[in-house]
Amino acid sequence: MGAWQPLSGPSRQVALEILLDGPLSRAELSRRVGLSPGSLTRLTKPMVESGLLVEVEGGPTDARVGRPSQPLDLDANAHHFVGIKLTGDSAIGVLTTLRADVIASVERPLTDPTPSAVADLVLEILDELAVQVPGGTAITGLGVSIGGRVADGSEVRWGPYLNWVDVPFGEILAAHTSVPIVVTNDLTSLTEATHWFGAGRNSDRFVLVTIGAGVGYGLVVHNQVVDSPDVTIGLIGHHPLLPDGPTCDRGHRGCALSLLTVGAITEQVGTAIGRPVGYDEALDLAAKGDPAAREVIGRAGRALGKLIAAAANFTMPELVVLGGEGVRLAEVAHDDLLAALHADRHPSAAELPMVLQPADFSEWARGAAVVAIQTFVLGTT
Repeated sequence: MGAWQPLSGPSRQVALEILLDGPLSRAELSRRVGLSPGSLTRLTKPMVESGLLVEVEGGPTDARVGRPSQPLDLDANAHHFVGIKLTGDSAIGVLTTLRADVIASVERPLTDPTPSAVADLVLEILDELAVQVPGGTAITGLGVSIGGRVADGSEVRWGPYLNWVDVPFGEILAAHTSVPIVVTNDLTSLTEATHWFGAGRNSDRFVLVTIGAGVGYGLVVHNQVVDSPDVTIGLIGHHPLLPDGPTCDRGHRGCALSLLTVGAITEQVGTAIGRPVGYDEALDLAAKGDPAAREVIGRAGRALGKLIAAAANFTMPELVVLGGEGVRLAEVAHDDLLAALHADRHPSAAELPMVLQPADFSEWARGAAVVAIQTFVLGTT
């Protein structure tokens, strides 16, 4: 498969349409890119001859010519990418195809947060996943995501979970591998993955709300991810939700961070029942009807419903996607969530479709891989 970077204009648009939604018939491609059938044929012929696009069987019969049409697709296995999500204590890596289908995954503990040690761990995971590429071809790109502020696809200006400030992490990695590298904020990359290959792929406008170690918010409007340096500092975490709720470390009463994070919920349930609990145990206790746990989880569910309502009221999305390692809260506290959501929405407001992502850090690692895919196919950083 040829390189994507030289593509521009209608050629790149055709390739992207097929990447995101293919296989597609020539008639559908003509409609999407606004070209006549003849112009599309002239445009795609060299792309097929070069191997960038391939003709596949299975199209409907065209009555005008009496034979089945051949939709155009691409070989998603022609390029492979590695995405690695860094947390405060672990590194999670995935190997994906060009369409971000996960082929293999690995998780390793992160015991030394110094940049050089983390770089060594990232490169070990890269090597471990590279040998699992079918056919032994080289890795096309590496994406690394981290909570915090990242600049120019390379420098971690602020990484609170690793206590990093002004770390040129991309340069450190690039000194030891020839694989193209992009470093990205984890929430931005998860939003991009949801946009290109996830639940939001066919939505012009959607929001992503994540709950886990923190509370995150991603927004897509007019089919574009809304990006800002403020995305990386978790402003939505201090959005007030319940005036009688607990306080966060900054003294805000009843904000999202004080009610919805994994740490806040486990601490509050543990205090309520008189012993330490893990997150899943806290949710299990509530699901089984334990009164103390149920009160905490129900309150958190109401807070989540109010947060979703606020996001929807201001941005009017077609879809709400819930993600993060704490997303199971939305299932256990489903009734409380919906009650609070509807209480804060106009009675005539449109119903909000909601989709839950898997509560798995591999989704975040896949997001890092998607940013590497985007960097490759769009030729950007």
